[in-house]
Parts: sequence; C-alpha cells; structure tokens
Amino acid sequence: MKKYMSLVLFAHSIFALPFAIIGFFLAVSMGLFHFDWLLFGLMLVCMVTARNSAMAFNRYLDRDIDALNARTAVRDIPAGRVAPREALIFTIVNCVIFIVATYFINPLCLFLAPIALFVVLFYSYMKRISPLCHLVLGLGLGLAPVGAYLAVAGQFHIVPIFFGLSVLTWVSGFDIIYALQDESFDREHGLHSIPARFGAAKALQISTLLHVLSFMFVLLPLFYIPVSWPYYVGLVCYGGLLIYQHRIVSPTDLSKVDRAFMTTNGIASVVFMFCFLLNLWVLG
Repeated sequence: MKKYMSLVLFAHSIFALPFAIIGFFLAVSMGLFHFDWLLFGLMLVCMVTARNSAMAFNRYLDRDIDALNARTAVRDIPAGRVAPREALIFTIVNCVIFIVATYFINPLCLFLAPIALFVVLFYSYMKRISPLCHLVLGLGLGLAPVGAYLAVAGQFHIVPIFFGLSVLTWVSGFDIIYALQDESFDREHGLHSIPARFGAAKALQISTLLHVLSFMFVLLPLFYIPVSWPYYVGLVCYGGLLIYQHRIVSPTDLSKVDRAFMTTNGIASVVFMFCFLLNLWVLG
C-alpha cells in the first residue's frame, strides 16, 4: 500500500478535493438533499479513485520519458520500485471502483462516469499532442465540484460550474508554472507544453491570465447564491495566494516552483473550502 501511495502522490488530492467538498455541501445547503454519510463517502471514493487512475496511468505512460529526465528519473516506475504492469493494474482497478461507486450514487453520475474517466486519463496523451495539455489537466480536476454537486442533486446548476471553471483555470495556470522546470527537456524530446512552445516569460504571462480568470470565476457565485463575510475572506485569501505564487517565480528564478506548486496552491484550496463551509454555517 505504501508503494502505491507513493506512486499516486496522495498529497495531490489537496488540489481538487476541497472543491469537491464545496460542491457537495453547496447542494446540501440548497435543500436538495439531506446530508448522508454514505453518499459523502461514495463521493470521496470517486474523488480518490479518479485521482489514483489519472496519476498511475500518467506514471505508466510516461515511464520511458521519466527515465530520461533527471528530475523524474527517481519516480517509482523508472526507479524500479513499481513495475509497469502493477501500475496499469492499479489504474484499471481504480477505474472499476470509480464506476461501481457512481452506480450507487445516481443514474446521472453513472452515465457520466466514462466521460469523466476519459478526461482524466486523456491528459497523459495530450502532452504528446498539444500544449493545451495544461487545460485538459485543469478540466479533469475541474470536474470535482460539478461531480460532487451532481452526486447530491442529480442535476446541473450554474454555481458549481463556476467553481469547476475556477479549478480548471487555476490548475492549468499552476501546471504551467510547474512545467517551467522541464522547458528544455520537453522541447528537446518533442513534448508539448506552454513553456516549451512559448518560452518561460510568455508562459508565466499565460499562467497569470488563467489565474485572473480563476479569481473571476470564484467571484461570479456572488450573483447567484447568498453569501456572508467568510466567503469574502476566502476570496481575499485565494486571490492573495494566487498573486503570491507569481511573485516568487520568475523566468530567471525557478528555485521556488515547488513552493508555488504544492504549498501555496494546497493552502489556497483548503483555506477557500473552510471559508466556504463557514459561510454556509453563518447563513444557517
């Protein structure tokens, strides 16, 4: 189990999971369904298995590329800690668990399950096709608040879609920052990324634009649902942390990319979630 948790980097759940919880409790707060621990547990199972599938498949598909890159050669498959066949089996098992979990949620989630899996798995191919790969990764994680809302409500609503678009642009933006580390490697090996296509300076400008859009999407719910002061606190924290990660990374200084990628964004999602939940509690 420890070996597989290393393979899929459980800590990366911190990006999309808080927004899934936001989507879930948004639906509950709208009176569409009473809180149910079983349903909440099934939502968490879907979140974890979808992430497991995506990350394990990415490691499986990229195993030869990772072995050539000094930064990624220490990953589990190129380092020999996990066999490629084990990673593929792990991916398939998690996909099956994901679909079974959606069966017990509602028919709409079951119907959309293959589409969600296609999106999260297809990212691994996109870097071989187009620099839009960052947006596909963002789309995969952006499904979290929408899917969690659907698990409760069984129908679509504009507000979780706004949160999904916010996650899409937020994740795409910080994935571009993360990809700055492999700009030369990607260009040399024919892999597609925004930094490899446009260079570091323009890539950071594109990342900034995406993060501006992300902040705009978390502002839009103000016009559709009642909010109280904790939501505004969450907005300030979220926007401030987006600005902060762009202040500590520059085209000539990538030493703080890990801080921007994991620490700053992890804090942003968790703080915003707690502020959103506190907002629901204040509103009663």
